[in-house]
Amino acid sequence: MGATGFFGLERTEDPRAWRMKVVPELCSGMGALFGGCGLGAAIEALEVTTGRPLVWATAQYLSFARPPAVIDLGITESVRGHQVSQGRAVACVDGEEILTVNAALGRRALRWSGAWAVRPEVPPPDECRPRVLQERHQGSIMDRLDMRLAHARDFEDLDGEPGDGRSALWVRLPDLDVSAAALAIVGDYVPFGIGQALGGRTGSNSLDNTLRVARRAPTEWILADVRVHAVADGFGHGLVHLWAEDGTLLGTASQSAIVRERGD
Repeated sequence: MGATGFFGLERTEDPRAWRMKVVPELCSGMGALFGGCGLGAAIEALEVTTGRPLVWATAQYLSFARPPAVIDLGITESVRGHQVSQGRAVACVDGEEILTVNAALGRRALRWSGAWAVRPEVPPPDECRPRVLQERHQGSIMDRLDMRLAHARDFEDLDGEPGDGRSALWVRLPDLDVSAAALAIVGDYVPFGIGQALGGRTGSNSLDNTLRVARRAPTEWILADVRVHAVADGFGHGLVHLWAEDGTLLGTASQSAIVRERGD
């Protein structure tokens, strides 16, 4: 399935205006629109509107959107060059801005290419155990993902023993083709990594998410290689490298998040 259908995006009579219903299947376990789905929908609207592939996009999360809200998504192509567009997406619910995305899109021919990041050595997806979901995840976006723990603990196994800041899980989206929008969803796993790093049963709300697309390659599974840099003053910061099964670096995603003890 393409991203437009996955998110339920509908184009209006204005070619630069879109609408999207917030449904439980696009929400996190806390019942609000999952940040990666918000960014992914904005990326899809930007790519379709400009006719160009994403290079990078950064989202600032301003407020929550819960079912049965309807999001109005406005696209502005601020600059259109020969090869690169600079654009913006603004998402509102009942006139209140909840999400702002700035992005660059395009493609340039260049004879040099390379990737210097190093993928962690982890077992393939079929050798990793499935992630155990909590009751609050039923009917949410998590129910639409197939997740396998490559180097991580289940929530119930977080006993207070800190980790090394590194965790990894394989993610497959059976209902969504691999795309920049799909990477936005899988890239929203710094909050997962924060709990793994602290060894505590924490919850996190993303403040932002920046996705940078390196290469587009076919893959059934995406490895979310999470690297938490620091947790201080109630906030956590980290990075996710996104890998194809064949070792291709698909992109990176970085985030800062509000960290709470579960139950706050």
